[in-house]
Amino acid sequence: MESSFATTVLLPIALAVIMFGLGLSLTLKDFARVLTYPRAVLVALGCQTILLPAACFGMVHLLGLAPELAVGMMLLAASPGGTTANLFSHLAHGDVALNITLTAVNSVLAVVTLPVVVNLSLDYFLGDGAAIGLQFDKTLQVFAIVLIPVALGLLARSRAPGLATRAERPVKLLSVLFLVATIAAAVFQERANIAGYLADVGVAAVLFSVLSIAVGYLAPRLLRVDVRQSIAAAMEIGIHNSVLAITVALSPVLLNNPRIAIPAAVYGVVMFGTAGAFGYLISRRVRAPAPRPGPG
Repeated sequence: MESSFATTVLLPIALAVIMFGLGLSLTLKDFARVLTYPRAVLVALGCQTILLPAACFGMVHLLGLAPELAVGMMLLAASPGGTTANLFSHLAHGDVALNITLTAVNSVLAVVTLPVVVNLSLDYFLGDGAAIGLQFDKTLQVFAIVLIPVALGLLARSRAPGLATRAERPVKLLSVLFLVATIAAAVFQERANIAGYLADVGVAAVLFSVLSIAVGYLAPRLLRVDVRQSIAAAMEIGIHNSVLAITVALSPVLLNNPRIAIPAAVYGVVMFGTAGAFGYLISRRVRAPAPRPGPG
């Protein structure tokens, strides 16, 4: 995947719009809700920040991926849940309120955990003499592309809740359209290389998607987390923000390495199939939550 106007300019803008839209959908109560079900939150965050990167590390070793592709997989593992996790969780009868809380907390944690995981991966797979690097002093750039748009969205919602509520759907629609157009432009430019990308990391991307969902669902269930909360955790952990991973990989001020972006680009396509299959199968075993009674 070569750098282009679509990937180096449009993609960061699309990510900023997506993260701003996420902020519009959040309130401070979403962070405070951690206290409502601490077990589910702590288990999910443990899976996201510790267990999954460790499992991904073992997988890339087992598959013998090339060093830059291995770093790309670790970058993907360190990326927080994608914004579509809430939708998939809803369709699979998961606890969407938990999804919103996990997304909010994960967006903050990623500012620290993503640079740590990626920097360690760069040192291990590419060595100290690597010409690229996401050093710890780059955390500020990660903060800028992850947290600032979310914070602006939160601020807009707190200052003008009515306007933010009305703007939430148009902003989401705009972010989806922007993202689809950007990805379409990038895919068109890379059409001759797509078969090669699938050959390089197609198996790894599918296995990682299945692994993420399995860890996200089975670990909470083994630790006696409610089934609907476990579904929410599976979607949050199983649907990574591939746009963030691609942006970090391609950004001139961060990794600036198109090859590291390949795993996230392939995963961003295959994960819809694996997450959709899991959602369909689990929704047949779990009843949808009863609708809330209307006023009066």
